Amino acid sequence: MDNSYGFWMERLLRLAAQAGQRGEVPVAAVVLDPKGLAIGWGCNRREASQDPLGHGELQALAQAARLRQDWRFNQHTLLVTLEPCPMCAGALVQARMGRVVYGASDPKRGALGSCLDLSLSPTAHHQMEVIAGVKEEACRLQLQEWFQQKRFKQQQQRCGKPATPAPAD
Repeated sequence: MDNSYGFWMERLLRLAAQAGQRGEVPVAAVVLDPKGLAIGWGCNRREASQDPLGHGELQALAQAARLRQDWRFNQHTLLVTLEPCPMCAGALVQARMGRVVYGASDPKRGALGSCLDLSLSPTAHHQMEVIAGVKEEACRLQLQEWFQQKRFKQQQQRCGKPATPAPAD
């Protein structure tokens, strides 16, 4: 495994934390060119933009495509803190992304190995390399803590009084 993936995932965790503070699910992504330079960044923006396409992967992919003025990414790598959903995995196949590296698996919606694997689908016109589990625990914990806090706040709002937070697992 490329040691730089850990470096990039640490940066993505910080970006994802900022998104989480804004009320977005804390997921962030970056597109790296063949030399390992970042050419597209993104984090979830569905709430801020009220856009179902506001996933971090799509934000990073769109920025990189605008910069390159090309939609093909055969020699590029996308790193993301959470396994892409079917929409994002499909976009990555369509963009011919060379490699996808992700942190935490998504057992409910993951489409690059957990629930289904669009990277290996016989209907896909492009096959990409997938590397899972980079900084997996940190990525998983960030998401778990964010959702735990969100549930806690929702419970407070429903009850109209402060609730005692549940102990961390």
